[in-house]
Amino acid sequence: MRTIRPLGSDDLPRLRQFWRERWGDEVVVLRGLIVRPDGLEGFVAVEGDDWIGLVTLMFGDGECEIISIDSLREGRGIGGALLERAAQTARERGCRRLFLITTNDNLRALAFYQKRGFELAALHRGALNEARKIKPSIPLIGENGIPLRDEIELEMLL
Repeated sequence: MRTIRPLGSDDLPRLRQFWRERWGDEVVVLRGLIVRPDGLEGFVAVEGDDWIGLVTLMFGDGECEIISIDSLREGRGIGGALLERAAQTARERGCRRLFLITTNDNLRALAFYQKRGFELAALHRGALNEARKIKPSIPLIGENGIPLRDEIELEMLL
């Protein structure tokens, strides 16, 4: 049976490992900022002892940013459930918007978020070229052979 529970401080080693496995590193670079899992909040979807999904969040200034979201078993509603939990938590904390950044090659994510009420909010042209100065391991070519150049910001007003 699947459950979704808040991340706890004991989860930090597993969170770091999860990010290394899914994102190739323990850090994410967004808008030129280095984000580490330490201190992030979020939720993990579990079946037994297995992590099958994860969303990490950062709160500030009446906003909630989704830093990462992953479903390890696609098509089972895990990503949608994590997204709903993030929105619910943001509302409970008085946030005016929930937002995230994805890359220009991530067509599946763009469809996923827009189907769930997110709207395009901003285009950060050339952001990945700048991010590579901080994290050189970011590839030049992404999904579907699309050059990785830009960050796309999507938001849901709460």
